[in-house]
Amino acid sequence: METGTNNYTSTLSEFKHQIERPGKTTWVWMIFLVILILLGIFALVAQITHGHIITGMRDNVVWGIYIVNFIFFMGVSYAGALISGGLQLFRTPWRKPVIRMAEFITIISLLIGPLYILLCIGRLDRLPYLVLFGRIQSPITWDVIAISTDIFGCIIYLYLSILRDIARIRDFENLKMAKWRKNLYKVLALGYVGAPEQQKRLNRASDIMAAMVMAIAIIVYSVLAWIFSVTLQPGWHSTIFGPYFVIAAVFSGTGVLIIVMWIYRKLYHLEAYITQKHFVNVGVVMLVLAAFFGYFTFSEYLTKWYGSEKNDELLIQILFNRYYWLFVLSNYLGVLMPLIVIGIPQFRKINIITITAVVVVLALWVNRYLIVVPTLESPYLPVQDSRADWIHYSGTWVEWVLTIGGMGSFCLLFTLFSRFIPIVELSSPKTTDIEE
Repeated sequence: METGTNNYTSTLSEFKHQIERPGKTTWVWMIFLVILILLGIFALVAQITHGHIITGMRDNVVWGIYIVNFIFFMGVSYAGALISGGLQLFRTPWRKPVIRMAEFITIISLLIGPLYILLCIGRLDRLPYLVLFGRIQSPITWDVIAISTDIFGCIIYLYLSILRDIARIRDFENLKMAKWRKNLYKVLALGYVGAPEQQKRLNRASDIMAAMVMAIAIIVYSVLAWIFSVTLQPGWHSTIFGPYFVIAAVFSGTGVLIIVMWIYRKLYHLEAYITQKHFVNVGVVMLVLAAFFGYFTFSEYLTKWYGSEKNDELLIQILFNRYYWLFVLSNYLGVLMPLIVIGIPQFRKINIITITAVVVVLALWVNRYLIVVPTLESPYLPVQDSRADWIHYSGTWVEWVLTIGGMGSFCLLFTLFSRFIPIVELSSPKTTDIEE
């Protein structure tokens, strides 16, 4: 088994096509994503020009798909932080081929998620007032402070984790790339040469930041949950919303990680690095989280149903009458499928696990939708004007196009990140190395 510099050079030689000048297929893919983003910008201009009247949001249902996307992306980001931080701290042997994917998921989701909050604001010119005159008593202010801290901490953690590979790319001569990129690698490497003292300090700093981002992720997503739970709205006023949101976040994040693992394994032929063992291990994490998520969901709805409080009964009726199939997808299929597929060894195949991850991601997005929209459709206080199009919510083309634009932004940033630094850590062992 190769070790040391020769091993890094050999691995970088395999991945150099990933970070060199993109080929035609990559350009076509990125152009497609840019088109999706431009469509999103067109929808944004239409919303700014005509106002929120062209969305499905009204006086009653003041939040919709935008807030659902915000909660979803923020949850995925915190899941990436918890997964990558946990694997780093516990020195999990199989972590290296997948840990960078989790880190990329964290940063990109953190950059995109908060943008959906801005889409809910009718007067963007008043946004600076939140910073200048924000009230510390407001949970919204807590969320702004927490998210800003999380972004700052996660960027530092990502930088520390890729510093070694930046230095190796800087020292690798057989790379076809623009001169400005080579100079950028030199600047970002900060003179790192792999000296024992440098490695010791970098490992210590990485461990500290891993612990910090894990703690911040739990705190931030709990704060996000408190924005809902401190209200008296039926469906939101719950003491378990903090841990419920955290579990749901990590649950959805494991699904996204499995999907990304499958895509890059196929795209760059990483079968020697990302093996069935990695899918099974992450799948086991997903199984445990599915069990916890199912428990919290059952507890949440059982107490509402058994309490027979009038407004909670109204909410449950809306869920079963208008959102029955979405409820089944979110709380039955999304929970039972991981338990069956991962729990039965015969089903632990890469493609089956990936399909399960896709179902989980869809189910968790729907779960956020069922938390936000039905609650606002069952107001705590009756409204005078109860016309159906004011009370019942359905997203318009503007909201869906901006959602697609956000997904396109996520994919484009992930593509660009993976072309700047190898998606797999250069010191990651191959399957044969692991066996040796």
